[in-house]
Amino acid sequence: MENLRKKNTVIIAIVLLGFLIYLGYRVVESRKDTASLTKQAMENDVPTVAIVHAEPLPAQETIQLPGTIEAWFQAPIYAQVSGYVKMWHKDWGARVQRGDVLAEINAPALDAQYRQAKADLASEVALYDLAELTADRYIALRKNQAVSEQAISVKVAEAKAQEAKVNAAMQNVRNFEALIGFKTIIAPYDGVVINRAINVGDFINKEGTISTPQGEVRNLYTVADISRLRLFVSVPERFGALMHDGLKAHLTVPQFPNRQFTAEFLTTARGFDVSTRTVVTQFVIENEEKDLWPGSYASVNLSVDVENKHLSIPSSSLVFDEMGTRVAVVDDNNIVHFKPIKISRILDATVELTEGVSTEDRIINNPSAAILEGDKVVIVEPAPGYDLINKPKEQVSGASKPASHAETQDPKLKQQALKASHAP
Repeated sequence: MENLRKKNTVIIAIVLLGFLIYLGYRVVESRKDTASLTKQAMENDVPTVAIVHAEPLPAQETIQLPGTIEAWFQAPIYAQVSGYVKMWHKDWGARVQRGDVLAEINAPALDAQYRQAKADLASEVALYDLAELTADRYIALRKNQAVSEQAISVKVAEAKAQEAKVNAAMQNVRNFEALIGFKTIIAPYDGVVINRAINVGDFINKEGTISTPQGEVRNLYTVADISRLRLFVSVPERFGALMHDGLKAHLTVPQFPNRQFTAEFLTTARGFDVSTRTVVTQFVIENEEKDLWPGSYASVNLSVDVENKHLSIPSSSLVFDEMGTRVAVVDDNNIVHFKPIKISRILDATVELTEGVSTEDRIINNPSAAILEGDKVVIVEPAPGYDLINKPKEQVSGASKPASHAETQDPKLKQQALKASHAP
């Protein structure tokens, strides 16, 4: 009986000892779990951020501007004589050589005046012959003193006066001959007929134009030399002084969307239009194949060298609050500081800054509204495929320091990085 009682006591003691050991184990594990949860909560309480760096703008800038293509020479042709269109010989689009006949004019009034001028010339020539003959006879009678010296001088002077009238009549005939030549309209240079505004029987008035019943005044032809073309571009004031000899422009036109043409700088107006703040700049296009036509619209790309000291940052890194426009940067101790910036130009996905940050600053991309001045943050890299701002490290010199091996391997930190890339 005594042995049984001792045996029970030992069993109870063993059970009690095991319970105490289990209780102590549970207390220790609970404390470990509490410490782990506390540590994890503190870690989760520190915001995770992704950073970007300001990038210097390139020293060359490309701008796209509208342009107008004009012929190297383009002349509206008018008539010098009044009459009716007898016949036209060159139609729209005809390629002509200098001196080719474009049209002929029937001018009966001019023809009559020309005949009258020739008749007047013949009359004056006859009077001159008579005056010259009379003067010669008076001079022959001088040695016999049959006539006075005064009479001789008068007859000689009359002959010279009549000679002057002959010269005047002859010049009048030449004038009409020149006008008769203008009855034929010719091409002033090699080119293309880009406009024909006449038909057979049209009346050409004394101004050399054609008047329509609607009151419109038209020239007869327009001929353009398109072997070379002029490209006119209105360049913004900022780039006006950057136009220089040797500068080339690349352009496309709607009729050839898959072809690119080249134009070379010729001159600039050296004065800005006050209404648009642009300067007219002229380029030259060699058009040997005659593919481009005058009057075409062109989309012109100009690449100019600029002295650019501005920096570019993603627009998603901007902070707008009562303090103005700022960015949040992270110092070496991972403490957040806000810096005011000055913006010079806003583009689609980036903004250009004149001051406020440097290329060494670590700028928070897409900062949360909960981040305040002096907060401590954890810098992480966005998961692959979620970083739409930063370029791969091998393509960027001076890239930000990557996360440690532990950070990149820890699944929790990877999840935090993914959250940071989508943070509001």
